[in-house]
Amino acid sequence: MSPANDNFASLEGKTAVVTGASSGIGRAIALEFAQGGANVVIHCAKSSEAATAVAAEATQLGVKATTVQADFGQVSGEDFVANIWKSSGPIDIWVNNAGVDLLTGSGAELSFSKKLERLLEIDVTATVQLSRAIGHKMKELGKGVILNIGWDQADRGMEGESAELFSTAKNAIMGFTRSLAVSLAPIVRVNCIAPGWIQTAWGDQANRDWQERVMQETPLRRWGQPEDIANLARFLVSSEAAYLTGQVINANGGAIR
Repeated sequence: MSPANDNFASLEGKTAVVTGASSGIGRAIALEFAQGGANVVIHCAKSSEAATAVAAEATQLGVKATTVQADFGQVSGEDFVANIWKSSGPIDIWVNNAGVDLLTGSGAELSFSKKLERLLEIDVTATVQLSRAIGHKMKELGKGVILNIGWDQADRGMEGESAELFSTAKNAIMGFTRSLAVSLAPIVRVNCIAPGWIQTAWGDQANRDWQERVMQETPLRRWGQPEDIANLARFLVSSEAAYLTGQVINANGGAIR
């Protein structure tokens, strides 16, 4: 038995990039990494003020925090990684959390075809480009961890237009994670978290029928919180998870349907 470790899942001295970190799951991950001692680079597509606020919170935890704004529909993953590597130094941890919001705001009004186009552009193509680019640099450096975000219902199916869209994109990322992990092993680890019902912006405004459905489908009988995903993320990118790669881990309160 190993002795007790007060520094379990420590990220002290590490530098982490979290895309889509101005709110929701990305914000929670960035702050949890900062709590673990990592310097964080907080990416946003548009919400620069919110990203700056997250950076301020991270700084109060005693780490260095910077922000970067980029629309992955306009900037190539290769260029983005090169610029981050140049400005922030070698990156130890990379989290691909950025994705298109098609459930709230203007995105919800797009046609099915336009939604699919945006999902493939941001959630799939950008994630693949970013992962391959940072993975190459990490492999040259001799270390690194990449973490992607999937969806727990993508590989078992759910009814509806939004589910059809997100399962297309997230299944692609979950499969890509498994293959990239093999390509980059044994130097760089690559894993994926597949969240279930997480109470982000859409969950906050979900109607009573959806609230009841979440309770019925989740054995733990509650919404997941962004912090639940962040806690798992911190473990997966830490040295305590050194024997885990190529895994898609459901974080969904035990849901099986």
